[in-house]
Amino acid sequence: MELANLSDFVKGERKKNSLTQEDLARMTGVGLRFIRELEQGKPSLRMDKVNQVLEAFGAKLAPRPIPKGNGYES
Repeated sequence: MELANLSDFVKGERKKNSLTQEDLARMTGVGLRFIRELEQGKPSLRMDKVNQVLEAFGAKLAPRPIPKGNGYES
């Protein structure tokens, strides 16, 4: 199953692990506001903090190929 985006992944993993947003913030060392913005899909977030949160779920940010036909080809 492919998740739609990063915010869905974080929220899903948090709930699967029975964590509140407050629990996740405390556990990962980021602020509660950051967790809320991440789960709401804020378009600009610090990658180092995103990786701090993702590490709690055994994941990290990585490049992914963009599908052809989206206008980004050179």
